[in-house]
Amino acid sequence: MAPRGGRLLIAAAALLFGISGAAAEDAQVNTIKEVFQHLRSCWKPPPPAKARPLDITVVVSFNRSGNILGHPRITYESAEASDNDRLQYRIAVMEALQRCTPMPFTDAMAGAAAGRPFAIQFRNRKSSPDKTSPPTQERRA
Repeated sequence: MAPRGGRLLIAAAALLFGISGAAAEDAQVNTIKEVFQHLRSCWKPPPPAKARPLDITVVVSFNRSGNILGHPRITYESAEASDNDRLQYRIAVMEALQRCTPMPFTDAMAGAAAGRPFAIQFRNRKSSPDKTSPPTQERRA
């Protein structure tokens, strides 16, 4: 059995994380920067055991109520990625979009963002290529 102070610390931590998580979910998106921050907060890349790290970009539009308008489109994936890596990351991107929508736009941002495409980059590689290695070819999806 944990000492009383330990239990209180655990309870306080759980309460703190619960409040901060709820506050993050309830926070309204009022700027373009906040759109990107909100979407990235929902990002959970595949574990390294399932796929090698890669960069991926998705273009997505929203309606005034914050729901996805049309179909998100993958426009870039790291060239060195295998087919399995690409599949795992595409699934992770779509799951992130599901977790983050409807986007909690303020009234002003809803009008400004409706129908406009956002290119969201999810970067997951640990480091960029060094200057001595030859540049890699980018691959358009």
